[in-house]
Amino acid sequence: MPKVRRKNVPPALLDRIEERRIPADQLGLLATWLGQEPDAPNDKWFKRFPGMTVCGEGELVKTFLVPGQIPQGEEIE
Repeated sequence: MPKVRRKNVPPALLDRIEERRIPADQLGLLATWLGQEPDAPNDKWFKRFPGMTVCGEGELVKTFLVPGQIPQGEEIE
């Protein structure tokens, strides 16, 4: 299983954080989680946080969803 990539994220992902107005506290939770070097399936996955959902595929984080948006793929811890 690949590890979720923490470095060299696509610039569009940073734009999505701004567009979706992801709060700093949620980004802090994300950073803590990424610091644990989580495993991710090769296919689509998502990780729920209290104020957002992170979606990815393989090692890449692809987007951020706000509450009410429905993620696709396997939920990971």
